[in-house]
Amino acid sequence: MEHLDVVIVGAGLSGIGAAYRLQTELPGKSYAVLEARDTLGGTWDLFRYPGVRSDSDMFTLGYPFKPWRAAKSIADGAAILEYLTETAAQFDIDRRIRYGVKVIAADWDGAAARWTLTLARDGRTETLTCGFLYCCAGYYDYEQPHAPQFPGVEDFAGTLVHPQFWPADLDYTGARVVVIGSGATAVTLVPAMAETAGRVTMLQRTPTWISPVPGRDKYADRIRALLPAGPAHRLIRTKNILFNVGFYQYCRRRPESARRLLTGLATRILKDERLVAEHFTPTYGVWDQRLCAVPDADFFKALKRDRAEVVTDQIDRFVPEGIRLASGRTLPADVVVSATGLRLLAFGGITLSVDGAPVRLPDHYVWQGAMLTGIPNFAVCIGYTNSSWTLRADLTSRLVCRVLAFADRRGYRAVVPEPDGPLGEHPLLDLSSGYIQRSIGEFPRQGDRRPWRVRQNYLLDAATTLRTRMGRTLKPVRDQERVGV
Repeated sequence: MEHLDVVIVGAGLSGIGAAYRLQTELPGKSYAVLEARDTLGGTWDLFRYPGVRSDSDMFTLGYPFKPWRAAKSIADGAAILEYLTETAAQFDIDRRIRYGVKVIAADWDGAAARWTLTLARDGRTETLTCGFLYCCAGYYDYEQPHAPQFPGVEDFAGTLVHPQFWPADLDYTGARVVVIGSGATAVTLVPAMAETAGRVTMLQRTPTWISPVPGRDKYADRIRALLPAGPAHRLIRTKNILFNVGFYQYCRRRPESARRLLTGLATRILKDERLVAEHFTPTYGVWDQRLCAVPDADFFKALKRDRAEVVTDQIDRFVPEGIRLASGRTLPADVVVSATGLRLLAFGGITLSVDGAPVRLPDHYVWQGAMLTGIPNFAVCIGYTNSSWTLRADLTSRLVCRVLAFADRRGYRAVVPEPDGPLGEHPLLDLSSGYIQRSIGEFPRQGDRRPWRVRQNYLLDAATTLRTRMGRTLKPVRDQERVGV
């Protein structure tokens, strides 16, 4: 049976970054990246709907070790996928990726101090062992989106699609389109489809906070014109981190001021206070749920050009000609896009067990946003909900390298985080968004104090995560598991 020092699960943004850190900081470790799909890229290869793009700037969503050179700060999916492919090739990470390999289960063997992985590949089952398992598969279900059952949908005479499985041959030129939803996917789809569709209507149950942002960073352009790529990337990245953290803190500490700011921006563009009050003023506070960013205000501009509209109402049922609303109005539709959100899935759906005993994730706490109590030599990559995913992902990958080095120095074959007393209980992700609330009970918990608190502040994490005194919390699984004992 093949044995590796480290197995990384997932060849998306997180997995490629993790591979770079591992081979750079611990070049003597053997590793492989296991990817269930047939190509790298994760989210940025899976989603193919019109206009798919990042909602974070690429100077922070990109890697600190790989400068973002493209013109747009808010990039489309194809450009991001090209960036990931180029990164994997440049650093020979692509040679370590094994495609079409899905990790079904992982069992920790305490006596041998190793994981035994059950893999699905080409219709058969294989096994592989490793000393450390690092899951970089995110927390979305790639196979099953959130798909509510709409009454009467079988009567609909048009086409119903979900953005996660966009048909490559779908032609909506001149069509009447209804996009159900109000999140990041919906506000991306509306302006993109409005370019060629006859009419696009976004149907939302309740409003979402939407903020226009520049699609191209003019300050970044000036900096890149003056400095070499590496220093320019670091400076722009720092600038954007400070702005993003500062804006989030402003929204949380001065919620009424933040509400006025966002409604004011929308009103300035749309020139219609009543429209903004009805469709773009949520009852919840800014950043109680994730803020939707629209580059160059393209979503609002589509509304101004009368290529699109927003309707805030409830669905009564589907009818042959479209959707009948609770108000009695019928929205005619040739195509309905169900942008109703994603489904959360903890750590790629891997079934974990320790010495044959199944792991129940909600019984465990997260240490430093990375490792779990009671599960030795295991880490997960969890990004920020209020900033670029890569900021925390890169910190976590560097922390994993420190954990491995710490274990080697101490002669530990296996380590696990242990709290020094009772911990308060909090959900892993603290947003009130429906897609999180539907599934967060299936995830591990966070505590009420660091290092058991999953903070949404990169500046604090950057200052403390890699300086933590590991010996205080990371313990050998058993004394007899020291090397040579």
